[in-house]
Amino acid sequence: MDEKIQRTLENLEKNRMKPYFVENREELYDIIRGLVKNDKLITAGGSMTLKESGVTELLMKEFGDAYLDRSAGKTKEEVDEIMRKAFVSDSFFASSNAITENGELYNVDGNGNRVSAMIYGPKQVVIVAGVNKIVKDLEEAKLRVEKIAAPKNTVRLSCETPCAKTGECMHCNAPARICCSYVTLAHQRVPDRIKVIIVNENLGY
Repeated sequence: MDEKIQRTLENLEKNRMKPYFVENREELYDIIRGLVKNDKLITAGGSMTLKESGVTELLMKEFGDAYLDRSAGKTKEEVDEIMRKAFVSDSFFASSNAITENGELYNVDGNGNRVSAMIYGPKQVVIVAGVNKIVKDLEEAKLRVEKIAAPKNTVRLSCETPCAKTGECMHCNAPARICCSYVTLAHQRVPDRIKVIIVNENLGY
């Protein structure tokens, strides 16, 4: 295994997050099946990684009765209500904007529903991330958000922000700004509540 990946896994464990490394999607799906097999309510934050990796489809097909997809909401009020239910769910799925070699999860949110659920509420949080999300430290994590994650997400979401046009953060005050809540998850009080599954491929932004 790459030394960078090994160091990241070891430090995630030191920070009391349960780390996994998988070579392919079948291994990923097997782990997820084991983690959520007894769940009554499964929720998720917005994530291109979950979509690209097939995790969203897996949850819909195999755990449809338990999986609550916010895309099922037809109005803003319905979507908001679905997002709030994340706080009482058995499992909450998301990705991370960056994972440092020091075993930290760095995320920047617009609405804040994703990062707040990571911090508190769901019984377990399952983070799925490609190896492209691993960075050296928090400084590199911030640069990754500013130069990759945020600009690409503003384009995907059709946000009227400067970075959607320039391709990098302009530290704007645009009404549609998606960089509103900056959260670093490090040492955890509840051991293994957060599971981090690193997939040996490039996924998401």
